[in-house]
Amino acid sequence: MRSDIAKKGIPAAPNRSLFYALGYTKEELEKPLIGVVCSYNEIVPGHMNLDKIAEAVKAGVRAAGGTPIEFPAIAVCDGIAMGHIGMKYSLVTRDLICDSTEAMAMAHQFDGLVMIPNCDKNVPGLLMAAARINVPTIFCSGGPMLAGRLTSGRRTCLSHMFEAVGSYYAGKLDEAGVEEYENCACPTCGSCSGMYTANSMNCLTEAIGMGLRGNGTIPAVWSARLRLAKHAGMQVMELVKRDIRPRDIMTEAAFHNAETVDMALGCSTNTMLHLPAIAHECGIELDLDMSNDISAHTPNLCHLAPAGETYMEDLEQAGGVHAVMAELTKKGLLDTSVMTVTGKTLAENLEGVVNRDPETIRPIENPYSADGGIAVLKGNLAPEGCVVKRSAVAPEMMAHQGPARVFDSEEDAIAAIYAGKIVAGDVVVIRYEGPKGGPGMREMLNPTSAIVGMGLGESVALITDGRFSGATRGAAIGHVCPEAAQGGPIAFVKDGDTIAIDIRANSITLKVDENTLAARKAAWACPEPKVKTGYLARYAKLVTSAARGAVLE
Repeated sequence: MRSDIAKKGIPAAPNRSLFYALGYTKEELEKPLIGVVCSYNEIVPGHMNLDKIAEAVKAGVRAAGGTPIEFPAIAVCDGIAMGHIGMKYSLVTRDLICDSTEAMAMAHQFDGLVMIPNCDKNVPGLLMAAARINVPTIFCSGGPMLAGRLTSGRRTCLSHMFEAVGSYYAGKLDEAGVEEYENCACPTCGSCSGMYTANSMNCLTEAIGMGLRGNGTIPAVWSARLRLAKHAGMQVMELVKRDIRPRDIMTEAAFHNAETVDMALGCSTNTMLHLPAIAHECGIELDLDMSNDISAHTPNLCHLAPAGETYMEDLEQAGGVHAVMAELTKKGLLDTSVMTVTGKTLAENLEGVVNRDPETIRPIENPYSADGGIAVLKGNLAPEGCVVKRSAVAPEMMAHQGPARVFDSEEDAIAAIYAGKIVAGDVVVIRYEGPKGGPGMREMLNPTSAIVGMGLGESVALITDGRFSGATRGAAIGHVCPEAAQGGPIAFVKDGDTIAIDIRANSITLKVDENTLAARKAAWACPEPKVKTGYLARYAKLVTSAARGAVLE
């Protein structure tokens, strides 16, 4: 066993004495040591139940003949961090989680790992760590939140909550109405109930083969989630026995499968940051152009919130991610020969799987659209590309042209929106919010929700070198590369410049002649860094372009 170096023979006697200090017995040390990476904390609603998940995982490990040993991983609640300096610390935790998990797993030489994540950067961070460490590993996430319900009977969720604030500032909702959303939008523990980033990544963990069926969709409060956790604990022992490792599962074909499922589900645009970063740890390079190629032949089958009025529990009742994959196999869109954590191929896993609700998961013959839920746009404003959640854009905004309203921070933009200074037809530009310029590439959920809540979602576009929450809907175009802090063209946009967006044609154009842009570039100087000390300053020096997944070098 891999752990023998830390527990067998006379040279390891000091090591054993420390295991005994922890209360482990000689009999327990004779079994494989399984690291249980638990992201439990008391500040993230999606993580407040993970202690229960960890206990169930450990019961499964013991039942299958292993010795579970728990250690923690951090996680940030993006919703609580939203709209202030805290959001600068969200994306950067992905790499902290990866690095710290690597350190713990390598220092203690575990034979296998069970990862227990749930929310936005926690899932990709642990997937990156799994690829880097490359010992037998399985994922068991904490599960999605149930949708809320207003007194009117309408189901609701966190994206409605953010939009309610915009409605309040537009005079469309009073303080009591905002308070009702506060009390109803997030009714249980779990990752927020729409197809936001956390649920997107938990679903894609299934699609890429690293989680059991139901990992992405079984609600956090269902007892089925505990049974899933026990089975994950049992199954990691089979992976150890057969020496099936993450890089045996997360192959190039598996990443193509994940991107295909991403397009069918209509996942968060943050997947365009995280999948390339996870692939990078596997020695595989994914580029944005490939995403458009996959999108071009992958139908969009789901419109979960914020794109529609269905929620994660509906997707689970319909058959979950596996039912979506079963639809995709009808047209040969997935490589079903790939290995998964079940120890079986995807083809074997999909045997007998059916779509139980053709309203929640459209049959592949009747999709919402013939192409996928995410689009990568390119043009002179974004030579390396930018990203939009096409499935959440109103039809009238698929093509839009208007004057730029330029802001050098999220705070300036949100103040202008709430003050009623943004009008129909405008294109809001928020820059110096990229991975380096932020630093940390904040999510712009507050500005996009304000635009929608104020009734401008079908007439105003927003463009940024920052990123968006999966809860964002509308013509919200993020990840503009190169970013402003790197001297990308977004740095040279001025108020009143015309910007043309054509999502169907995958294009974005700043209608300013080349000579004028060249003159602006010559006169440009990068502003002083917003943060000069601490982890964020170090991150800004190491982080690469969003087009490469904002990986560190």
